[in-house]
Amino acid sequence: MKILVLNCGSSSLKYQLLDMRTEEDYTLMVKGQIERIGLPIGKVTYEVSGEDKFKEEHEVKNHTDGVKEVLDMLISKERGVLGSLSEIEAVGHRIVQGGDIFADSCLVTPKVKEQITELGNLAPLHNPAHILGINAVEELMPNIPQAVVFDTSFHHTMPAHVYLYPIPYEYYEKYKMRRYGAHGTSHRFVAYKAAKMAGLDINKSRIITCHLGNGSSITAVKNGESIDTTMGFTPNDGLIMGTRCGSVDPKIITGLLEETGMKPEELDEILNKKSGMLGLGGVSSDCRDNEVAASKGNKRAQIVLDMLFNQVLKYVGGFIAEMGGVDLIAFTGGIGENNPPLRAFVAEKLAFMGVKYDAKVNNVKSKDIIYSTPDSTVKMLCCLTNEELVIAQDTLRLVSEK
Repeated sequence: MKILVLNCGSSSLKYQLLDMRTEEDYTLMVKGQIERIGLPIGKVTYEVSGEDKFKEEHEVKNHTDGVKEVLDMLISKERGVLGSLSEIEAVGHRIVQGGDIFADSCLVTPKVKEQITELGNLAPLHNPAHILGINAVEELMPNIPQAVVFDTSFHHTMPAHVYLYPIPYEYYEKYKMRRYGAHGTSHRFVAYKAAKMAGLDINKSRIITCHLGNGSSITAVKNGESIDTTMGFTPNDGLIMGTRCGSVDPKIITGLLEETGMKPEELDEILNKKSGMLGLGGVSSDCRDNEVAASKGNKRAQIVLDMLFNQVLKYVGGFIAEMGGVDLIAFTGGIGENNPPLRAFVAEKLAFMGVKYDAKVNNVKSKDIIYSTPDSTVKMLCCLTNEELVIAQDTLRLVSEK
């Protein structure tokens, strides 16, 4: 079964076309991504397995345009691998927020689309983008089965004292205000893959997975289950991100409303789309742009990087204490996989507990590595994520069952 997987992030679109014979027996036909969606210059990559990667830079205004570009490339005469879009038998989508409604993956129906849309207030940068992707597929490939895989499902194992907030309980009962987490598909995949790389039994392990990118979260995975994570009621919680503020004092919210007279939706727009690295540094929402600016003496860009490094360390340290120790720490995502200085920083700060790393091994990007030394008390890894494979596996199961 040929399955197209679409993974729409807040400013990116990853995609893979896989020929899934079984969940474990498959062929990756094409993979690629579109980065910096909505910015003046977008980056498009398209790679047929076994061939050179095609790269191009041009503006991609929104996710709808991004999906259309992916489909056009798949059937193009120059680089396409399909004779027509009819060869695609199913499409799987990553969905950030499933709330209390979706405890598992499912097939797309009008009702499911409606519910995903209703949950958009919990993931304002993502769920609307997911719907755009689903709608684009419906428009271009009518009647093809589509499946949705939710990032929140992996975090359903968190205990009540972790997922509840210390606010009146009635707000949880009435409005379902609780910690949901996100990036669950990636955290699940990376935890199991990293454990296998390190020779650990996932069912007897304490693992911290750091998914760091334009959107970032860190998860404590104990014995294969999520027990805590940094994102909360929405993905705008926890770490500083590309345009999201992360955790802030609640009085800042009410204070800004009082001081500026803004409407709640206006402030929500600022906290989700104009804060984070972009708002604090004033340079860009992209970490790489801030690195370049900081190297040229931009003090605000340097503060952005220092804040990111410090916050990652604080959450990692907290999760180590929460689990009573740690066996493995894995970095993934656009920043986690491509920022050796951040990985080195965490290892150096944990030297007091016997963590040791090889600077030469660590000095690579986008590669699966164990960069801790053999005598280190904790395994330190860069582990490439593959949310798309998990989504394809779930899509195959759901379509086959139907």
